[in-house]
Amino acid sequence: MKERFYVTTPIYYVNAEPHIGHAYTTVLADCMSRLYALLGYDSYFLTGTDEHGDKIDQAARANNTTPQEYADRISGIFRSTWDDIGIRYDDFIRTTEKRHIDAVRTILQKVYDRGDIYFGSYGGFYCVGCERFFTEKEMVDGKCPDHDRKLDYIEEKNYFFKMSNYQEWLIGHIEKHPDFIRPERYRNEVMALLKSEALEDLCISRPKSRLQWGITLPFDENYVTYVWFDALINYVSAIGYPAGEKFAAYWPAVEHIIAKDIVKPHGIFWPTMLKSAGIEPYRHLNVHGYWNMQDAKMSKSLGNVVTPKNLVDRYGNDQIRYFFLREMNFGNDAKFSEDVIIDRINFDLANDWGNLVNRLLNMVAKYFDGAVPPFDPAEPAERDDLIARFAAARKEYLDRAKVFQTSAGLERLWEFIRYLNKYIDTNRPWQLAKEQNTTRLGSIMRNLLEAVYGIAVLLSPVLTQSSEAVYRALGAEKKTRDVEKIGSFDLLDDGAATQDPGILFPRLEKTATEAGAVKKAETKKQGGQKMEQQTEGVVIDISEFARVDIRVAKILTAEKVEGSEKLLQLTVDSGLDERTIVAGIAKWYEPETLPGKKILLVANLKPATIFKRTSHGMLLAAKAPGSDQPVLIEIDDSIPAGAKLG
Repeated sequence: MKERFYVTTPIYYVNAEPHIGHAYTTVLADCMSRLYALLGYDSYFLTGTDEHGDKIDQAARANNTTPQEYADRISGIFRSTWDDIGIRYDDFIRTTEKRHIDAVRTILQKVYDRGDIYFGSYGGFYCVGCERFFTEKEMVDGKCPDHDRKLDYIEEKNYFFKMSNYQEWLIGHIEKHPDFIRPERYRNEVMALLKSEALEDLCISRPKSRLQWGITLPFDENYVTYVWFDALINYVSAIGYPAGEKFAAYWPAVEHIIAKDIVKPHGIFWPTMLKSAGIEPYRHLNVHGYWNMQDAKMSKSLGNVVTPKNLVDRYGNDQIRYFFLREMNFGNDAKFSEDVIIDRINFDLANDWGNLVNRLLNMVAKYFDGAVPPFDPAEPAERDDLIARFAAARKEYLDRAKVFQTSAGLERLWEFIRYLNKYIDTNRPWQLAKEQNTTRLGSIMRNLLEAVYGIAVLLSPVLTQSSEAVYRALGAEKKTRDVEKIGSFDLLDDGAATQDPGILFPRLEKTATEAGAVKKAETKKQGGQKMEQQTEGVVIDISEFARVDIRVAKILTAEKVEGSEKLLQLTVDSGLDERTIVAGIAKWYEPETLPGKKILLVANLKPATIFKRTSHGMLLAAKAPGSDQPVLIEIDDSIPAGAKLG
């Protein structure tokens, strides 16, 4: 029997149309579902819409329609948006569906019969936007911290869930399963809430005298269910709870994906609800950060929403998927910028991956009439080394991607892609063709074709359309997608016809954004000068210094950056990998004098785009007082590449 993987997005509230925050979560879930299916799992992907509560009732009134009509319209927009951008979900749940309503009422009755629901009075400050009561400790200047609005004080009789009964159980469960909530920072956030004070019991109803739009409690016809107690249950109602083979099969393998603003409901409300109802807790809660625009969370109320369909129409589906999955380091916030989208498309997709595919297939067409050449063991052209590098990149990519760290995984795969471009430049196929060394030339082309096929397979959960185009171009539509077998480099057929895939990722020109980018660069330069003045003589803690990874690196190649008088592009062996760095030393060092030198490299700098090239680190140089000339800090040749300073 296949292992199973069940991934969910939060069900999206229908008070507004989808924006890129929704799109990122959904693209990530779609990628994970495809990835696990690629790995041989029985994968199931759920998304949907949350349709009850105060906000929907108010939005419907504002639009002169009924709540059901309003929910139908917005839910339809979510569904059509996901269809338009190629999301491949297995189910789309709506909380107004009978299957969901029945499951909610079943769980409510179970929890009530267990004695975990009681009737009482409560007064508190209520936020309609969050649809929950806030304690005075949670408020900021008497306002909701998320919506920056004064809160209404409401006092009424309601039903309460004895969430406090399960506080110690939940603490113990998280301690026993430390990856229950990940990344670690969000687990720590939940544990801090649980250990700092006693949990308040959760108000789980609204009187019909105030709100009609909701699921009626099974034990009191005068009340409807609080929207969070309703919405969270979608994760089990969609797979047939309380009975059925689907629930039994998929629930043990569930992986929730949420944004950090709803950690408390998912990290505290939901597991205690499940425990009370006699349902095993979920496997993992995977929490991502915000997409920020101009240093603010993207939201409708702030007027900075970008629609996913417009983005895809403007830049392309694979391009936006790649941007989302590469740009956000899972768990942290990321900045949304169309400048960065264009840079990712131009540098990563067009320059690195697209250029590799196109130049390779052009050479196969030119030197072998478009037929896949045979590999000759007598001239292996470093095949064993390539296979080993591919295996290492595949493992690290999959290890990271499987735990939702897509950015780190893609970066590792891109290091191998950049190496393949270097492999072409180092082996100079055009020179071999001139020399009529077709045996070695054929082995080089075959090695590259096999490697490109393997990369396309690994990238298929991310680049869903262009990977298919690569398969067709290689004549490999019917070849295995087994992630282990692609590492053998013997899957393609001798003589198979290749074809031109066209430009997979057309380069984009910046227009109005260029001025902003220039201004930003000037500001950064000024800021850097200011920082240099301020940090002179500043004392730092040893822990701060320890964060900087300085290693010995060996320069392998050096070349001038076309169009720049100051810059050299270096390929270095860092002991960890081979990487490209860009350095402003061209005025003082000739490229041919540098290969073989050992230098000091800051290896853990965030990649930077310099003169349309991505630099993966920074070399260290010194300047004499009063001089502008940088002098490389050279290391004795007896010290190996990768040796760490410290």
